[in-house]
Amino acid sequence: MMDRLRQDFSLSAVVAGAIAVIVSYAGPLIIVFQAASAAHLPTEVISSWIWAISIGSGITGLILSWRLRVPVITAWSTPGAALLVGLLPGVTINEAVGAYILSSLIIAVIGLSGAFDKLIGKLPRSIAAAMLAGILFHFGAELFVSIQLQPTLVMTMFVTYLLFKRLLPRYAIVAVLFAGGTVAGMSGMLHSGDIVVSVAHPVLITPAWSWHAIINIALPLTLVTLTGQYVPGMAVLRSSGYTTPARPIVSMTAIASVLLAPFGSHGVNLAAITAAICTSEEAHREKSKRYVAGVACGIFYIVMGIFGATLASVFTALPKELIVSLAGLALFGAISTGLTGAMADEKQREAALITFLVTASGMNFLGMASVFWGLIFGLAAHFSLTLLSGRRPLLVGAK
Repeated sequence: MMDRLRQDFSLSAVVAGAIAVIVSYAGPLIIVFQAASAAHLPTEVISSWIWAISIGSGITGLILSWRLRVPVITAWSTPGAALLVGLLPGVTINEAVGAYILSSLIIAVIGLSGAFDKLIGKLPRSIAAAMLAGILFHFGAELFVSIQLQPTLVMTMFVTYLLFKRLLPRYAIVAVLFAGGTVAGMSGMLHSGDIVVSVAHPVLITPAWSWHAIINIALPLTLVTLTGQYVPGMAVLRSSGYTTPARPIVSMTAIASVLLAPFGSHGVNLAAITAAICTSEEAHREKSKRYVAGVACGIFYIVMGIFGATLASVFTALPKELIVSLAGLALFGAISTGLTGAMADEKQREAALITFLVTASGMNFLGMASVFWGLIFGLAAHFSLTLLSGRRPLLVGAK
């Protein structure tokens, strides 16, 4: 294993993995804190929750990336955490853990049965690419919003990106991170006083069962995780040219989620947004060597799990605009790839455009996020336009 890693090792891949972790802790983790705060959970339970999702993401991502030789980035369910903000206050933490276990078991059965592979295999490639572009569009747009708030910092990072993209493309994001950190340090924007030293300790929570928690947490959590994480996550891999089956990814992350639920984890699953960072050319020019980014990401997550409070405080010490700009620039290539793939098929352009617009809109209707509605509207347009033209929809008998 070590010999192969040494041969395929690259600084750009390791940095891509590090950026994926930075983006995860600087953004989606905030939603976990919101959910925990709304439920008035004690500090030790919150710490255990962060430990569980970090360790689960690290171990599953590391193993899957190495065994499949694909940059498989796993993380906690962001839409699932958002769902819990409003639902956790209505149940006990024990009932919530019981709901987490049931949700993970349902996803594990779906993954092991191969049903999810059949769904992904029949999803039109243009719609999958449009979903990817729509999910990531917000991150690219936020870069330009940040220019108004911190023009010197963001413009320095942007110009650095353009120069290195032209001269040394593999190290463009490395240079951007260094340039942004230097400007932030010289401008006094680094809040080093907020850094604390602390190790996380897992807390075992006995699950309890109630129909209220099953109906209001387990079933919605299953749906938003499948549609909001696994579907776009597989779309990212497909758009990057990886034909890895979903079965080992879905089943392994779901089983890990079952095991970690008693420690507070609401679910570990395939990532979408951060995965786009590690599957792009910025990680490595050769597609076959980008799995190193997945391995590195897994290692960083494990470290974060052990020293969760310490490293989380390091990331919070960085200015928000630096994190937002770093994410936006790291995802530029993936956004471009998604839009190109969405428009590649003339017969599917209208459906792909609808998918992109709805997904990028950020709407949330009936508790379902824009990713879900983008998929629904896109497939509806695909079926309608295909049937009107007299052709056969791709979802019917697709290979």
